[in-house]
Amino acid sequence: MNKRFSLFLGFLFIILLLSDCAKRSRPTGGAKDEDAPILIKANPPHFTTNFKEKEIKIYFDEYIKLKDLYTQLIVSPPLKNQPIISPIGVPSKYISIKISDTLKKNTTYTFNFGQSVIDNNEGNILHNFKYVFSTGSIIDSLKVSGRVTDAFQIEPDKNVTVLLYEFNDAYTDSIIYKEKPLYVASTLDSTFWEISNIKAGEYMLLALSDKSKNYKFNPKEDKIGFVKKHISVPLDTSYTISLFNEILPYRLTRPSEISKGHIQFGYEGNADSLKIEALNTPIDFKSFSNFEKDRDTLNYYFTGNKNDSIRFKVSNNIFWDTVVVKLRKKEMDTLSIRSSTSSTLHFKDTFKLISNTPIHYVDTTKVNFTDKDSLSMKYSTQISKDRTEVLFDFKKEYNAEYAIDVLPKAITNFFGERNLDTLSYKLKTKKVTDYGKLYLTLQGVQRYPIRVQVITDKGKVFDEIYAIKEQQYDFINIVPGKYMIRVIYDDNKNKKWDTGNFLLKTQPEKVIYIHTILNIRANWDLTETFFLN
Repeated sequence: MNKRFSLFLGFLFIILLLSDCAKRSRPTGGAKDEDAPILIKANPPHFTTNFKEKEIKIYFDEYIKLKDLYTQLIVSPPLKNQPIISPIGVPSKYISIKISDTLKKNTTYTFNFGQSVIDNNEGNILHNFKYVFSTGSIIDSLKVSGRVTDAFQIEPDKNVTVLLYEFNDAYTDSIIYKEKPLYVASTLDSTFWEISNIKAGEYMLLALSDKSKNYKFNPKEDKIGFVKKHISVPLDTSYTISLFNEILPYRLTRPSEISKGHIQFGYEGNADSLKIEALNTPIDFKSFSNFEKDRDTLNYYFTGNKNDSIRFKVSNNIFWDTVVVKLRKKEMDTLSIRSSTSSTLHFKDTFKLISNTPIHYVDTTKVNFTDKDSLSMKYSTQISKDRTEVLFDFKKEYNAEYAIDVLPKAITNFFGERNLDTLSYKLKTKKVTDYGKLYLTLQGVQRYPIRVQVITDKGKVFDEIYAIKEQQYDFINIVPGKYMIRVIYDDNKNKKWDTGNFLLKTQPEKVIYIHTILNIRANWDLTETFFLN
């Protein structure tokens, strides 16, 4: 074999080896598919009139899947029985819809699949795919749209249901608790909504958070928003609806014994006038009650009882109940005291001692309050109205340190129990340069009084100014961070936000968020002017 022939064989071997490797490699597959599925045909066809079928088949140009169908699908008008839609969970080139309801006459139906139709391979979404038909001779083509807000919170709930009830001689406000609407839509993951393919007429328009997804208002779990007057389609086409929680009608729930001398009375609704009166008690019987913070609960504390049960009269304005509570607990709650802050006391804060049981008395001769030089500080104490807190009032200085020693038996609770150990707390304040300032001007205020609040990015109120007339709003000693401004119109002048009521046709007090993020920095003055619209 000559040298030239050997080189030829070696070269041929390399070519064959490379060719085999090429055969084993994966194909690139071309460009990624970014197109949504395309409707090829439907049987009966899309926009069919005089519809009488029991099954609909919708065909696509590629294999599709249905994702989150039962949270995305909106059928308008709502059906009594959910349609049977298949296939679920497996790829298919068609959707089958089987209808088990008797459809209304001369009505246009819309099946809005939302974002549930996706292609099988890449997950491309066929956005807001709809199938429409009419049981009458025409397809209704009018629509009404808008957006949803929350009456108090900065962001509304997701998947809010928007409903249209026909406003006719048979309409009553109670219909929203009992019957499904004529038309529905959903915001899904946005704040915008649209109800399409509706007929001309007069309607009541409202929105629900609709936790049960039954298109009916349940005040215990649903927020509601409504347009005060009925709307006229096609004259009225766009609306903003604000959602709110109604105050439930008053109802007393079963009271329960928590510990010896402590009973909790649960309730629903407004209980500002709730009163608890123990009946047929001994002469030395004593009691005290307070409302649990952020809970619909009243705590009732008592001493001097000698019976195994207590009969109570519970009244709230015109309502009253008589209940009997059997007493089985043998141990009282042990007095526990904690402070409102770990170490740093900001200038906007008040130092507090917080108790788990009502505080009866504070012996200030057993409280040592000193500065960093161990010199005694002038201070005063006040027990809060609900007796859960001891508030310390003293003149704070910037960049200072304080020590508070609460000696044994300084604090006595309602049951006569005292703290047995010394409670020691170290406090310090920051320098004036550690805080920022905000000088705020508001234009376009429609009326007074208003509450102007500086809120954190978590929605917590950092500071507030109550204004009864036009003024400058100066916020000082602000802890550095990101804040927003919230303005509340206090129309009934009770210094709290009041919600609305559907049956009374009252809207919540107006709340405006200024969405500009205010970056408050240390040792920095920020001046801002905002116009309220």
